[in-house]
This record gives sequence, structure tokens and C-alpha cells, in this order.
Amino acid sequence: MQEIVGEALAKRLIDWGVDTVFGLPGDGINGLMEGFRRQRERLRFVLVHHEEAAAFMATGYAKATGRLGVCTATSGPGAIHLLNGLYDAKMDHTPVLAITGMQETSVQGTQYQQEVQTTQLYQDVAGAYNLMVTNPQQVPGVVDIAIRHALAKRTVVHLSFPNDIQVAAAASDPYRHVSPGAPPVSSPVLSRPPTPAAPEDLERAASVLDAGRKVAMLVGIGARYAREEVLATAEALGAPIVKTLSGKQVVPDEHPLTTGGLGLLGTKPSEVLMEECDTLLMVGTSYPYGSYLPSPGQARVVQIDRDASQIGIRLPVEVAVTADARIALKQLLPLLRRHDDRSFLAKHQRGRDSWREEMKALQDPSRTPIAPQYLMACVDELAADDAILTCDSGTVATWSARHWTIRGGRQYYLSGNLASMAPGLPYAIGIQLAYPGRQVIAYVGDGGFAMLMAEFLTAARHALPVKVIINNNNAYGQILWEQIILGYPEYAVRHPEPEPDFAVWARSCGGYGVKVDDPGQLSGAVREALAYPGPALVDCSVNPNEPPMPGKVRYEQAKEFTEAFLRGEPNRIATLATVARDKINELRK
Repeated sequence: MQEIVGEALAKRLIDWGVDTVFGLPGDGINGLMEGFRRQRERLRFVLVHHEEAAAFMATGYAKATGRLGVCTATSGPGAIHLLNGLYDAKMDHTPVLAITGMQETSVQGTQYQQEVQTTQLYQDVAGAYNLMVTNPQQVPGVVDIAIRHALAKRTVVHLSFPNDIQVAAAASDPYRHVSPGAPPVSSPVLSRPPTPAAPEDLERAASVLDAGRKVAMLVGIGARYAREEVLATAEALGAPIVKTLSGKQVVPDEHPLTTGGLGLLGTKPSEVLMEECDTLLMVGTSYPYGSYLPSPGQARVVQIDRDASQIGIRLPVEVAVTADARIALKQLLPLLRRHDDRSFLAKHQRGRDSWREEMKALQDPSRTPIAPQYLMACVDELAADDAILTCDSGTVATWSARHWTIRGGRQYYLSGNLASMAPGLPYAIGIQLAYPGRQVIAYVGDGGFAMLMAEFLTAARHALPVKVIINNNNAYGQILWEQIILGYPEYAVRHPEPEPDFAVWARSCGGYGVKVDDPGQLSGAVREALAYPGPALVDCSVNPNEPPMPGKVRYEQAKEFTEAFLRGEPNRIATLATVARDKINELRK
């Protein structure tokens, strides 16, 4: 059988170590699908129900493995649907290859059906490499170039294949050559050696850090493979470790050197110490929320990042160290003197201990409606020590940030910089395929789940034992509280009754599904779901009036919150009752 371009593409993906493609077929990629079919023994095609989910699955797969994620969609509407998941990959520096179809070359420019110029459409999201293939001779060379860009730059790349090119003979040479150039001849090889730091940068960094009296560390996902080095550096400097949300998994939550997360979803001790530190070491993060970082002139800053363009974009940096986090910290450690004064660290360790007690008090199993903190606490207690939690954006991110404990080999993934709704379930599917022996849990809100709930059927049809925990408040909870914090009464953020029962959908798909509104039944339901051999879902009705309070309430936030109530917040009585009950529980501790 003659090899076609679609098969040449599939073979080249395999050469690069790709084993999974997520997507949805269509007449715009029939030639590519035939190529995937011919290589189905070595290249798994995961048939999804929505292209946005395919892109999220590829992104989750790539985030968890560090390997290339691949998704595909037909021309026109299918390609458009991929975009949200691809922007998630781009903004979180994740290598993903998007493959789309295009109308055959002879009809392009004639306003043909579904003729969307995808290379123009994708120029922002896939600007690193974005090409429509117009000659079989370009393959596999341009596939190699695209993948190298994706992996080397940790970004999204895009290849579009017209219909006639997809089914053309892979070896065909349809045109007369009139230039001295030649079709690309390449190989599926990429060298990615760890980047060491320049000695002079390390010496300057050590000088700044040694001079500090109140040194703090802020670590992000770029330090995920440097846990031991991060801890050793913090121990030498007597520095509390603050974690970004995406970097939650870098250091165990119960380690004495960390005070937890930062920002609106973070902890009070982390926020306070950022206001007091005189020296800050940032590792593997360009943390976006500048208002939570030291004020200009307050602290001397050293920043370590493998991408030089990410250094100094939030606040003035005195020493920039462009290097792999693990290698740079290993190089830096021998240059540091041990800081024997532990008063700064000890002060914020006491604050952390107090904070943990307050958070534990909110995990009240007796409250009705169910406290969302208790739901997350049940999952945290019963999940395996190497479980992987994926999370949607919204109030669920707050509860997971504060009540999902990183210990052992646990991991944690969410849409960091895009903060998109609905990636939790697709992430879990992609990651479960990558790690079939691991426990993978999607912790999602009812709003996000409803957007892509068809993918639970995908999990069932592929016999994937993903677990879905729905924090169901029948509202867009995060937006609700953001409106109130701005001083406005909530509007158009709560769905009218009845509250949906997603457990029915789970059972109709052939999975485990249970609806819980009694706190006494919650722990047992979560335990049964985690033990179920296939896909399982727990739909938990939680208190819709539980505010995700910031770690440290600022004057302006309190002022706007009060004004929203005075202007006629419709659920002010229930909300005030919840806040009062939370405060009473905290004080009991």
C-alpha cells in the first residue's frame, strides 16, 4: 500500500516518542485519520466529544509528563474549537502540537465551505511555528521543526494540512524545482541539556542573599524537579518558602519550611511575610499578581528562571540568573553562608501553624449545607499519597489550594495563567492515559463540569478510572464573590432551581455516580468512588453562600464587600450567617 502524507505524519510522531493523539475526526482530516489508522498499533487515537477537550487533554498530558501533547481537529469549526485549550498550553509554557485540516489547495480562496484561514487564526497562539503544508516534500522535515520548537520553547505549534496534501503520495514531488533550495531533510532529534548558571551571576546572587536578614523564597512550577535543592537552600538561608498555585507540588504542604500559597487563594502568613521580607529569591516563577509581591524598594530580589525573558517582568530584580532551577540551586548552595538567625522564619512558622488550625476548623463535618472545605478535606484524607489532582478554575481552586495536601508523590494541575473554566475533567483523562496506574481525581465546579460533561462518557468509553468530585453550588461562585468584592450586588451568577443531579449522567454513561447532600454520607461516598474500578463521580451539594475569603482581608476589600451588601446583595443574610459560623469555628480552635 502506497504511503500517504497522513501516514508519514503519523510515523514521524511515533519517531518523536508520541504515543497518543487526542481529537475528533471530520471530513477536513480524513487523510490524516487514515494515516493514524494505519499506525494504530503504535499510535493511540483518543476519540473525544469536543475539540476544546482534546486540546485540554493534550495540555494536561504534557504538563504531567513533560512530553509533547498532540491534538487534532478538522478544518473550520473544529480548528476553532481547539483554541481555548491551546491558549492554556501557551500561557502555562506547555509543549503542544495542534494539527488541523484545510480545504484542498485547488479551492482555497474561493469562499469554499469551512474555509477558515487557520494559520492566520493561530498566529498568536502558535506564533513560534505555524505552517500550512503545501507540498508532500515538506514532510517529515517540517514536522521535526515544529516539534523542536514546541519542546525547546515549551509552547504551542501548529501544522495545517490541506485535504489533497493529506492523501498525496508521501514521496511525490509535484513541482519543478527552480531555486537552489531543497526539501528539508531532518531527523527526530532534540538536545535539551540542563542550563547551568554563569558563575558571576551566582556570586552576585550569593552576595545579595547572604546580606539579607529577612530572606524569603517564592517558588513556582519551574522548580518542580528541584524539591530537595529548594529545601536545602531555604534551610541554609533560614527562609520561609512561599509557593505559587501552579507550584503547589514543589514542596510538601506539611514541611516546616513552607507557609503555603500566595495571593487571593493563598495563606495569610505568606502574604504577611511578603510584606516584611528584605530579600526575595524567586525560583521558577514570574508570579503575575504584583500587588502580593514586595513593594518597590522594599526587598532586594534574585530571580532564577530558565527563560531569561521571564526575569524582571513583575518587579525590579537585582540579580538575574538564567538557568535550570535544579542546577542553579545546586551551584548556589556551596556559595551561601548558613543564616543562624531564625527569628524571621520562626515568626512566620507560628503564623502558619495558626493558619492551619483555622483552615482545619472550617472542615466541619456537622455543617448543613455541606461546607466545601469539608468536601475537599474528605478527598484529601482518602486519596492515595501519589494521587494526581486536577482542578477547574473558580472557588474550587481556593478550596483545593488550602485543603488538598501535597505529600508523598502527589501532584496538582490547573489552568494557571489562562484560568479557564472546564479543564479539570479533560486534564484528568489525559493524565490518566499517561499514568494508568495512578489515582487521578478531577475536582471541578458544577459550572465547569457542565461545559464539558460529555467527556465523562469519553472516560467511560475508554475504560479510564478517573474520579470526578463536583463542588456543586449551582452558581458561578468565583464570579459571584468577585462582583461583591467590587462593591456590586451579585447578578446573573446563580442558576435557578432545580440543582442538577450529575450522578444520573455518570450512571447513564456506565460509571459510578452518587448525589450527596448529607454531610454524614459524604466520606463514605468519596471512599466508594475512589475504590470503584472504573470512572466514578460524586456530585456534592455544598453551601452556595460560602465565600472564598482572602488570606488577609484588606481594607478596600472589606469596604467594597460592605457596600455590596448595602446596595442590596440578595443573599446577604445567608452569606453573613456563613461568615459568622466560619469565624466561630476558627475561634473554637
